[in-house]
Amino acid sequence: MPFPAEMKIALTHDYLNQFGGAERVLELFAEMYPDAPIYTLFYDKEPLAGRFENRIAKTSFLDHSFIRKNHRAFIPFMPIAAHSVNLGSKYDVVISNSVGFGKAMRHSKAKHIFYCNALLRYAWDPETHLKEFLPEPFYTLSRPIAWIMKLWDRWTGRKSDIIVANSEYTRDRIKKFYNRDSEVIYPPVDTKFFHPTPNIDKKYYLAVGRLIPYKKFDIIVEAFNKLDIPVKIVGDGREYEKLKSLASSSNIEFTGFIHDPEKLRDLYVGAKAFLFPQIEDFGLVAAEALACGTPVLGYAEAGAKEMVIPGKNGLLFNEQSAEELIRSVTDFEKMSLDPESVAETAQKFSRAEFERRFRILVGE
Repeated sequence: MPFPAEMKIALTHDYLNQFGGAERVLELFAEMYPDAPIYTLFYDKEPLAGRFENRIAKTSFLDHSFIRKNHRAFIPFMPIAAHSVNLGSKYDVVISNSVGFGKAMRHSKAKHIFYCNALLRYAWDPETHLKEFLPEPFYTLSRPIAWIMKLWDRWTGRKSDIIVANSEYTRDRIKKFYNRDSEVIYPPVDTKFFHPTPNIDKKYYLAVGRLIPYKKFDIIVEAFNKLDIPVKIVGDGREYEKLKSLASSSNIEFTGFIHDPEKLRDLYVGAKAFLFPQIEDFGLVAAEALACGTPVLGYAEAGAKEMVIPGKNGLLFNEQSAEELIRSVTDFEKMSLDPESVAETAQKFSRAEFERRFRILVGE
C-alpha cells in the first residue's frame, strides 16, 4: 500500500558499534526509506566500515570513544540516555529497529512501529547475558539493576502503537513479558544476492557471527578439534583470542570479520553446512546460508527451530555440547541434500517479502 510522499519517517536503533543481524535489518530500512534520518545512542564508524555515517541525525550523551569500545559497562545508563534523545514532533512515523533502548527514544505525534529483534536480554536473560561478562561479585550486585531494567523495558515496550516480531519465538516472548500481541515479519534475506552456485565442491563447515560467549563458538572449536574436517569461523569479538588458543587442530581457520558481502556469500556457497549452536531469536546468518543452498546444523531452540526442517534443509541437535555437534556432523556426512531445494526453504525470509509487508504496515 503506498503512502503519501510527504510522510516523514525517522529510524531509531539502540547503538551502532558493531555489525550483526539487527544492523543488517537497519541497513534495509535505510534503503527502503532513503530520506529517513537515524537516531541512536552512539555511533562508531570504524567497525561499521562507514555504514550509516551520513544518516546519523542525533546521538546521546554516551557517544564518546571510550564508551563505544566498552559499552557493556554503561548498560545501566542506557535507559536514561535513550530518554535523552528527543526526535521532536516533525515525524509522522517512527520505526524503531531495536532490542531495547532505541524503542524508548522520545517523540510526539508520530505513530510508533517497534521492530523487535529480541527482548532486552540484559534484563530478561541475565544468566546468559550479564553473567557472561560480569564476574562475581559484580554479577550479584547487578541483579537489582537488571530487575529495574526489566520493569523499564516492559513499560517502554508497551508504549509502541505496533510491535513487529522478527520470529515466532520473539512473538511468544513479547506476549509473555509485555502482554502485547505482535505480528511476525522475518528479517530480510536478499535472495537475489544470496543464492546457490552450481557444481561447487563443498569442502568445509562454516560458522559466522560475533565471537561472544552465548554464541557458543567454543562448542564448535571443541568438536572440530576432534573431527578431521575443515571448519571456517568468520567473525570477531572479545572471545577471538581465547577461541584461537583453544583450537588445537590445523583444520580450524579463523578468518576475522569479513566486510565484503561477496566474499561472505562465496563462503556460504562453498560450505558443506552452516553451524548454528546458539539460541537466537532468529539468526539472519543462518537464513543467508540456507538461501545459498547450504544446510544448517542448529540447536533445536528458538530461531533454528523455525528455519530448519530436519532432513530437508539441515539437522537439529538437542544439546549445546561438542558431543551433540559431532553426532550431528557425523549424521550429516551420510546425507545428500540438493542446494536448490535447500535454497527454496529460505524464500519466506526474502527481502522482497519483508519490504512488501512492512510497506503495507507503514501505509496503513
